[in-house]
Amino acid sequence: MALNDWKELDPYSSLVNTGTMEPRAYQLNIIKSVFRGSNTLVILPTGLGKTLIAIFAIAKALYEGRKALILAPTKPLSEQHYDSLGKMLNVDPNYLVLLTGSSIGKKRKEMEKAARVVVATPQTIANDLKAGRMSLDEYGIVVFDECHKAVGRYAYTYVANECNESGIQIVGLTASPGSGSAKIKALVNTLGIRNIEIRVSNDSDVAPYVMGKRTNTIYVDMGQTISQIAYLIKPAINEHLSNLYSHGMSPYVDFETMPRGRLIEIGRSIDRIEAQKFKFINLFDYMFVLYLSHAYDLLTTEGIYPFTAYMKSLQEKEKKGRALNSILSNRDIGEAMRLANEALEADEEHPKAARIMEMVGRQMAGKSVIIFAQYRSTIKRLVQMLRANGISAMPFVGKKEGVTNADQRDTVEKFRKGEFKVLVATSIGEEGLDIPAVDAVIFYEPVPSEIRNIQRKGRAGRMKFGEIYIMVTRKTKDERYLLISAMREKRMKENVEIIKEQIARREARSAGAAAGADAQKRLF
Repeated sequence: MALNDWKELDPYSSLVNTGTMEPRAYQLNIIKSVFRGSNTLVILPTGLGKTLIAIFAIAKALYEGRKALILAPTKPLSEQHYDSLGKMLNVDPNYLVLLTGSSIGKKRKEMEKAARVVVATPQTIANDLKAGRMSLDEYGIVVFDECHKAVGRYAYTYVANECNESGIQIVGLTASPGSGSAKIKALVNTLGIRNIEIRVSNDSDVAPYVMGKRTNTIYVDMGQTISQIAYLIKPAINEHLSNLYSHGMSPYVDFETMPRGRLIEIGRSIDRIEAQKFKFINLFDYMFVLYLSHAYDLLTTEGIYPFTAYMKSLQEKEKKGRALNSILSNRDIGEAMRLANEALEADEEHPKAARIMEMVGRQMAGKSVIIFAQYRSTIKRLVQMLRANGISAMPFVGKKEGVTNADQRDTVEKFRKGEFKVLVATSIGEEGLDIPAVDAVIFYEPVPSEIRNIQRKGRAGRMKFGEIYIMVTRKTKDERYLLISAMREKRMKENVEIIKEQIARREARSAGAAAGADAQKRLF
């Protein structure tokens, strides 16, 4: 027998079409762990085969005469799992069904009843369980893909509770459960996790299968034009933030030093004020800061076009309110808009964008690249600039503005075939979707979320060595977010290991108590 052999997973491997895939040590180890039957959280970087682990877990349930359910947070991701299961499970295709909200409830009930493997969105299953159209009695396993979403009132939490009450094994899959100990514990409790399998790229059973990647941080300055526009906006923001400070509503007088999350907390504090006149005064200052600080951040970290697009959206609001009218009539803001529009007419943009054009056009010429950006307006501008520079590029965004699932699939397929070289994507390109491996990934901006950071990086370095570039504008929130994401990614691994050890000790105590109880029974 080979060092790593699918026969190690017999008899369940007979239900999985592994084809020419090489068994990987970490996959075998994790699958064997799942086979022991405990609710298991699998944390594995993007692109290292979480889906295959789910398929073997499903195969075991089928072999033992039970049904299986796999949940994914979006319809495109559910469709992707449905296609993968159709190719890799050695079962009658009629036993496999895809359930989403696009089919009526009565039809879904008939489809689910006839199926042995169900792929679905969580809201669909939650709705059918609540309506009595579906029962979990025949199920042996439920797989939660992107399971870090199983928090709060998201449909995953309802389905997980139903599974735990019915004694159905849960397998949660994610690239990262989050960094905070409280969030990880909440996820563990929601899913009833009793076993954690975590791997990172430098673990001994993973390292042989990782091609490697290098992260490069590219720093740029704002540039003269953006600095001029920012100089006009910043005093107006700080004037109203100082008002909030003088009223005891903000601990900060300079918004650039204030964490953006704190601004939301200030809004919640104002909402709790009972004295209406005092509340109204603070609400005016708060809305002024809220609108303009976002505009400032867009300008300094995203670019001139995203800034002007946002300001235009404020101008077009039907109901503006006193604060917004004050912003739009402010002389300095008007001058800032004039400078921004002149810059756009001169085809000027953020130095980040100019640097990316140079990088993609020269050192990455002919290579496949994904550029991740936070905002649609940024993506629109980057695609325009890339095409103007003779670089084939396509946007990859969510369903707003008329984009359909079919459009998204068509874009991915064209990218896979090499019909264009640069995919410019929002966060929809981060999670799960079967986007092909690329030569390089570019972060247009750092993201403070360790989950999104890990998912973005996972798009490079799969089949070959990959490059990751993170664009950072000096003296902006980019620098803070870069540090935050690195810190949270490190903390995630540490906290998961701590919680994993806590679970192991708890399970050992439970096993010891059960053994003691059995011994007592044998004495009488």
